[in-house]
Amino acid sequence: MTDELFLDEEAGRLVRPFTVSNGRTRPSTSFDLLTLVMATGVRPIGDLGPDHDLVLGLCVRPVPVVEVSARMNLPIAVTKVLLSDLVQHEALTARAPRAVEAASAANREVLEAVLDGLRARL
Repeated sequence: MTDELFLDEEAGRLVRPFTVSNGRTRPSTSFDLLTLVMATGVRPIGDLGPDHDLVLGLCVRPVPVVEVSARMNLPIAVTKVLLSDLVQHEALTARAPRAVEAASAANREVLEAVLDGLRARL
C-alpha cells in the first residue's frame, strides 16, 4: 500500500498513531533517541504494514531513532515499537552511537542553531 491511502491533504494522517503499533506502547528492544538503526536488506516474513515499509525506506543508511520518529511524524513510543518489530524480524540492526557521534550531537554550533530556530519561532 502507498502512504497516500493514509494521508489527506487537509486532515493530515488518517490513521491514529497508536493504531500503527496495534496499541502497543512498549518496544521489545531497548532504544534511546540516538540509537542508530539500519536496514539489513532482509524482508520481514509476513506483512507488517505500510508504516514498517516506510521505516525500512528511511533506514537505508544508519539513522538515529529520533530522526525516524520525526520523519514518520509519529510519537517516539510508536516509532520504537515499529523499529522493535523490524529488529525482531532481522530487517533492522540497532547499535549505540559511537562516542564521537554522540559528542557531535552536543556540538555548540548545533545547539546555537537550534536556539536560533526556536527564537525565530517565538
